[in-house]
Amino acid sequence: MGKSKNNKFKRPQFNSAGLPVGAVKDVEEEHEEEDHVDVECPAAELLEKLQSPSADVREFACASISRVVQQSQTIPSFLQRDVVKRLGPMLLDCSLAVRETAAGALRNLSACGGHEVCEDMVKQDILTPLTSLLRECCAGFEASTLSMTDQKNTVQDVAYESVNLLWNLCESSSQALSVFNKAGLLDVIIQCLETHTHNVELAISAAHCLHTVTEDNPELLCSMNVAVLTSLEMVLGSTSPGMAHNHLRTLAAGVMWNLKSSLPAARQAQTLSAVAATLAQCLALDAGVLLPQLRAAEEARFAGAAAETASADQAGGASKLLEMEEMEEEEEAAPPKKNGKKAVKDNDFSDLLPRDKGELRDAVALLSAQQTSLEIIVNMCCSDDPSDDEWEEASSSDEGEAGPDALCDGLSGLMSPLCLSAEVHAALVHHRIPEKVLTKTQFPCKEAMDVCQQNPSWKCLIKKMQRVQYRALTCLHNVLSTMDVESLGGAEALQGVAQHLSSLVFSPPEIPKEEEFLEAVTSAMRSLLQTIASKNIPQCMSPQQLMSLSEAATRCDVVSVRVNALAILGITGSTLAKEKGTADTLQMIGNALLQVASKDANLVVNGEALDALLDVFADGDEAEKAARNIQLLTALKTLQPVFKSKIRKEGRGKYSPEQLCVLDNIKVNLRRFIGYLETVMKK
Repeated sequence: MGKSKNNKFKRPQFNSAGLPVGAVKDVEEEHEEEDHVDVECPAAELLEKLQSPSADVREFACASISRVVQQSQTIPSFLQRDVVKRLGPMLLDCSLAVRETAAGALRNLSACGGHEVCEDMVKQDILTPLTSLLRECCAGFEASTLSMTDQKNTVQDVAYESVNLLWNLCESSSQALSVFNKAGLLDVIIQCLETHTHNVELAISAAHCLHTVTEDNPELLCSMNVAVLTSLEMVLGSTSPGMAHNHLRTLAAGVMWNLKSSLPAARQAQTLSAVAATLAQCLALDAGVLLPQLRAAEEARFAGAAAETASADQAGGASKLLEMEEMEEEEEAAPPKKNGKKAVKDNDFSDLLPRDKGELRDAVALLSAQQTSLEIIVNMCCSDDPSDDEWEEASSSDEGEAGPDALCDGLSGLMSPLCLSAEVHAALVHHRIPEKVLTKTQFPCKEAMDVCQQNPSWKCLIKKMQRVQYRALTCLHNVLSTMDVESLGGAEALQGVAQHLSSLVFSPPEIPKEEEFLEAVTSAMRSLLQTIASKNIPQCMSPQQLMSLSEAATRCDVVSVRVNALAILGITGSTLAKEKGTADTLQMIGNALLQVASKDANLVVNGEALDALLDVFADGDEAEKAARNIQLLTALKTLQPVFKSKIRKEGRGKYSPEQLCVLDNIKVNLRRFIGYLETVMKK
């Protein structure tokens, strides 16, 4: 094993609040009591109200459905009563308000219902009225007068909900993606994107949708034209201030990266440089400074509003201030709503926050943009091999999550060192991307964390700040794996990175136990140690420190963390085996690896431990001495039949073909290594 497969980010699926599916679990845990409350589902009554001749009643029914279906236990009741077929015609209702709330209800249904519900919605032909609605909306963007007018609803509000619904469907359904391609909806979404100068929220939703539909979609890439690329370049090159526009430019950069194969050859270098520049500008923003500033601005605005109200009506002002304080205290228990959509605490989308939370919306947009920027860089430093998707599917299962090592050494296309194209390499180096990534691997700033801890509305940002750090560490792993030492600043710079990673892990009173952090930091350490070892660069982390990290990591439930920890021990041990006086340390490493090889429940982890043992004790006097002391030959002879038996009994049912290929390779190497040890021990 020994080599590291670079991570690749696919955009997460989103729920109704724009929250990644993984993050929804965090929110559900925080609202566990709320989730267990039995809710009487008024499906029949609300669906009946959709037939009312009153537009207000129809709007109320749509908004109520939008709210109720967020509680997943109510969805079957609505599906049994043909909610999709009943809401579909509402998308083309004569009232804009009904259209908007119907699209919002379908959006929530698609998000909270998951893949199966999305597939069912597409099969029930919801995309036909949705396509018509989107085309009508876009036609209305430029119309001087509209056939339908509402005081509080606009065509762009309807388009906003509709684009979000389309995004959800295309994210979850390959059939929806096919319809998107065939119906020519690209031009419609581009029109929505072009509203960025006056409606950045709609443009951001359009950019999210584009980011989804342009990923791994060759059919769509064939239809790209100069007009589409020009529109994206206009967004990418815009200079509009504000965090929302920064977020939009970041998403546009992600879309351009997805479209890289469609770029004219003459524009590739320039466009890739613009993408890297956009990501660099986003990462240059210091959330540790900006978040406290935004919170201070919010407090000043609230104080000013209270003072202004008090001057007009002192009694009323005091009452209003008290009401604001009470609302602030209650927000954590009852998150705000907009158009019937509940804003969950760990919200990844600022669009669901109330309009009077502008500063908080900006903070969410900043952190979302930085997370997206890092994910794009991860993919820029990742292989384009077609089997990447197979790797992700194999590594995402409970039993087969093998982290970076689940592929056979024989699969040379996957396991060979990755090389960046000259254009990508030049863009990343020119805009100092590695340096900016490293900066984001720091723990979140204490001042920013304190600001968020002190205010219920801002607590959702804590996990987002942590997620930015985790993405940065994963990004660092890929950067280290794909860029040469000179581009990374040379040996001295790599030693500095080692000191930095060491401080992240060993400076706290105890090694952090957060699984996502451990997975990211061990991946980064593994790549760094591989690079340092290959270039014979001295590194600052002591074997004892690495042992303590590995001990903590091998107790982690996440398989890839355990695999990374074992690889770190293997790299460290093989380096020490070349030095004098290291037998005692090698003995300690050997015992740790034998323990995991014999006792871990996961076969891939067993294999990694054995592979690391083979690396550590492959050669050298010190390794030979340590092997004798721990009776390595006897231990391996005992493990060999057990390992072979586990592969035969468990392999095919639990592990992917690629993982089995690796395990078979280790089995062969183990047999040869035992033969080598027998010869050595006879000396």
